[in-house]
Amino acid sequence: MVNITSIKTASNGLWQGDNPLNFAFPLLIVQTTLIIVVSRFLAFLLKPLRQPKVIAEIVGGVLLGPSAFGRNKDYLHTIFPSWSTPILESVASIGLLFYLFLVGLELDLSSTRRSGTKAFGIAIAGITLPFLCGIGVALVFRKTIDGADKAGFTQFLVFMGVALSITAFPVLARILAELKLLTTQIGETAMAAAAFNDVGAWILLAVAVALAGDGAGGHNKSPLISIWVLLSGFAFVAFMMVVIRPAMKWVASRCTPEQDVVDEAYICLTLAGVMVAGFITDLIGIHSIFGAFIFGLTIPKGQFADRLISRIEDFVSGLLLPLYFASSGLKTDVAKIRGGGAWGLLALVITTACAGKILGTFVVAMMFMIPVRESLTLGVLMNTKGLVELIVLNIGKEKKVLNDESFTILVLMALFTTFITSPIVMAIYKPARGISIRTHCKLCDLSTVDQASKDELRILACVHGPNNAPSLISFIDSIRSTKNSQLKLFLMHLVELTERSSSIVMVQRARKNGYPFFNRRPRGELYDRVNGAFQAYRQLGRVSVRPTTAISPFSTMYEDICHVTEDKRATMIVLPFHKQWRCDGIMRKKRPIWGMLGEGSTKGCFKMRRARLRCLWIVDSEILKPKLPSRIKLWPD
Repeated sequence: MVNITSIKTASNGLWQGDNPLNFAFPLLIVQTTLIIVVSRFLAFLLKPLRQPKVIAEIVGGVLLGPSAFGRNKDYLHTIFPSWSTPILESVASIGLLFYLFLVGLELDLSSTRRSGTKAFGIAIAGITLPFLCGIGVALVFRKTIDGADKAGFTQFLVFMGVALSITAFPVLARILAELKLLTTQIGETAMAAAAFNDVGAWILLAVAVALAGDGAGGHNKSPLISIWVLLSGFAFVAFMMVVIRPAMKWVASRCTPEQDVVDEAYICLTLAGVMVAGFITDLIGIHSIFGAFIFGLTIPKGQFADRLISRIEDFVSGLLLPLYFASSGLKTDVAKIRGGGAWGLLALVITTACAGKILGTFVVAMMFMIPVRESLTLGVLMNTKGLVELIVLNIGKEKKVLNDESFTILVLMALFTTFITSPIVMAIYKPARGISIRTHCKLCDLSTVDQASKDELRILACVHGPNNAPSLISFIDSIRSTKNSQLKLFLMHLVELTERSSSIVMVQRARKNGYPFFNRRPRGELYDRVNGAFQAYRQLGRVSVRPTTAISPFSTMYEDICHVTEDKRATMIVLPFHKQWRCDGIMRKKRPIWGMLGEGSTKGCFKMRRARLRCLWIVDSEILKPKLPSRIKLWPD
């Protein structure tokens, strides 16, 4: 046993005979670095499989724990000694607190109105049937797993029901964005149902925590305590929505598009509010993450919310949150699953969780007259677990409701169900993305006014950003034969889809039915700067500039380019050159857009050929030619 009060924060250094790994802060640095390196490496390996980053972080935490590397006791006692666990978990809990605040910011309850009754019915079915299945699994666990019956009967049943019925809203949003389904009808229905499911699951979790208490004496604890905890929780939610929400609307109103900088006092006040809300719910007897989540819901969506996300998301999601998965992995020991009976329980939990969630969602979706394939896809999507599931399991273990074996089985279940979501959706759901070409597009002669009055030159320009505007102006100026020639320029800002919350928000705003759309009254930095650059041409009355943003993985970005080309009947595509001159006269090589498209570029060319669209590609030919088959030409037929 180690007295944690005897642990010092910093060492005197190796030259004075101190081992830094015996001190709290140097050891925390080593642990954090190791966790980040392992999780990022696994994320790189799993990226071709289109797995969300949360899978890599969970697997990394399990590998660093006693299931793999931790089998070496010297490594475990040196890098993750028992006295460092409270320190690591405290830092990780801060990251978890702010991550749930980001989830609340990302969750837009007003967007659920579009799906309405349909999404609410699917959410109810997606909670009820798995919850009942979880109760059945809980009864089996109490009879077959040693020590499972030591927890209170009601608490154990509620925790197991919540564990099997929950849907990870943040993970689902990233899977849908990766598959370009986030803004389609099925994606919006899944997101709305997941939002209802998340709110319901947090309520059930609050009930479970209130019933569990500290895990001791669960059999004879007075039910009045749980009732007071629940009533206090409802009072807290009411206070946040009635008092704090209007106050946060006033704070958000201080952040307008005309103001480039938000007063730091408002940012600090909001971040302090997250911790205060977490403290109050912990004081009530509900976990502190519940307060952070509710506080995130009180902040209106808009400029202020975007600024908050951009300020803290990288630090929270990239640095602090992986620590939470590592601390969870240190509690997960696959060796606890011994014998055929234990592995049979794992198979039972996975089968029951998948069947309950998918079957319940499928039946209700069919009742709402959703086609069979879409209904099945909804069921698979709603079966997504991940971070939220892990939070529930960690709280259950912290409250001593789940023992080591039950905890390990449920963690592996969450990992498996999330891992299979993307491959199954890609296999069973292939939305119709093609559109019919209304006219046969071709390059025309704009040298005469009569021809120009009938046809207009439509150009799709793919840009890194507003810095490409000067070269585009020079190019357009060189190809315009007369000032009277009509020209319509579609600007597509190509952005890589990431795991960041701001990236998901951008997808929801910039895509419609799974593809980029051109809003007639767009707003944003890209539109303002590009529109200003082309103001002189707009005054001529013969140039129309329509910007949009394409947010996709680089491997499938060609689909957006091809779709917009077909939809807007563009006769020319401009891709930015892969080299740029720096101020010191040195040419700097950037990652070329064509290289970003990867192997999908060839697929895109074949698709445009099948669409019978004559299109001129302007791109670095030295990069392009080796990548294209000989029967695909750079110039029109």
